[in-house]
Amino acid sequence: MNPDFNIRLATPEDAGAIAEIYTQGIDDRVATFETAHRTAGDIRRRIEEKGDRFPTIVVVDERQVIAWSSAGPYRDRPCYSGVAEHSVYVHREARGRGAGRLALSGLIEAYEQRGFWKLLSRIFPENQASIKLHQTLGFRIVGVYEKHAQLDGAWRDVVIVERLLGVGKQESRP
Repeated sequence: MNPDFNIRLATPEDAGAIAEIYTQGIDDRVATFETAHRTAGDIRRRIEEKGDRFPTIVVVDERQVIAWSSAGPYRDRPCYSGVAEHSVYVHREARGRGAGRLALSGLIEAYEQRGFWKLLSRIFPENQASIKLHQTLGFRIVGVYEKHAQLDGAWRDVVIVERLLGVGKQESRP
C-alpha cells in the first residue's frame, strides 16, 4: 500500500470528487449497471441521508480523493439489519496503486465497528481486478447470478461475493 494515501470518512465536501470517480466507473461499463451520471448534489444527498450508519470511505492522496467505498442496506427487513451491500471505485489514474484495497479495508473496519455481520457485493465476471481485490481481503465467491440484468442491451452475469464481519465470523456453522 502507498504510505502517501490517507483514509477517512467522506464528508459532503467530497461529493464532487466521488461523483467524478463514479462517472468513470459508469462510463467504463465494467463496474455497475448504472448508466446515468451522478452529480455532486446527488452524492452529497446520499452521504447526508446515510449518516453515520452507512458511511462512505474515501482515500486521498496529496491532491484529491482517488478512491471511495460505500454501502447501503441489503434489504429493508429487520432480520437483515447487519448486512450491507457495498461498492468500491478507484479513479482511473490511481488504479493499481493500492487505493481500492485501502478503501475497501476501511469500509470493512467501519462497518464492523457499527455492528454489521456481513458485507456483500455483485461484480461483473470480467472485472478480475475487483474479484481479486475482494478475495485478497477475505471475501469469498458464493455464486453467479446469470443474466442478472441488461447493460447496453446485453445480458450480464454477476459474481456474488461476501465477507463475514465481527459476530458473523464468530458464529460456527451447523
